[in-house]
Amino acid sequence: MSTAGSPPPDRPSGGEVEHRTYLCTGCPLGCRLEVDAVDGDVVEVRGFSCKRGDAYARQEYTDPRRPLATTVAVRGGRWPRLPVKSAEALPKALLSDVAAYLHTLHLDAPVKLGDVVAHDVLGSGIDVVATRDLPADLDA
Repeated sequence: MSTAGSPPPDRPSGGEVEHRTYLCTGCPLGCRLEVDAVDGDVVEVRGFSCKRGDAYARQEYTDPRRPLATTVAVRGGRWPRLPVKSAEALPKALLSDVAAYLHTLHLDAPVKLGDVVAHDVLGSGIDVVATRDLPADLDA
């Protein structure tokens, strides 16, 4: 048992406890997660109903990531834009820069589902891929 003014035995001493809350998107339950951290290290996660919730909370606190889905311009295609997505979730801090970069791309048709349209986008180590076939416009 801890005494008044000392941290509980499972928490390191020396730093202030930072408390954050998140809504878990790891599964359909949508648990309200609570994270306690000291000096940037997660010391406790509460509120999860499955293992994914614990992992999600730790990831969200230390390195938040999000998938990105958007479109890029295509020349000579049946349609002027191609839907694309990040192959993995990107660091949250890079999302707007990656989206702005993809807005500058102009691909040439045809493009196949799964084609990499941006390799290692902005040095993230993550590719951006086509999410559908886009054939060349036969009338052009």
